Amino acid sequence: MYSATFIFDKKQFDDAFYELDKSIAEVAKNTQGYIGEEAWENPETGRVSNVYYWETMDGLHELMQHPKHLEAKAAQANWLNGYQVVIAQVLRAYGDGTFAHPTDSLKHQPA
Repeated sequence: MYSATFIFDKKQFDDAFYELDKSIAEVAKNTQGYIGEEAWENPETGRVSNVYYWETMDGLHELMQHPKHLEAKAAQANWLNGYQVVIAQVLRAYGDGTFAHPTDSLKHQPA
């Protein structure tokens, strides 16, 4: 399993941002091996973190090469005050099972 974490500071969002963001979310959900996503916002700083999960790197590469993603990347300075992307291989996940999570399939694999 792989994750891509997109961390950014907001600048100003407009209708074009929301439309493009919605399109990219749809593209991501339709890439091969897409598992799920989650997001957080730090209330003190406004920094946002979106985490997407895939079974393999293929789906992530598919998203990265999509024209809508490339369009957003080229225009990011219009809406963001900086960003960082972290790509990681998820080796293990565990918890108390109280809520569902995109990494649940890893809980049943041997350590």
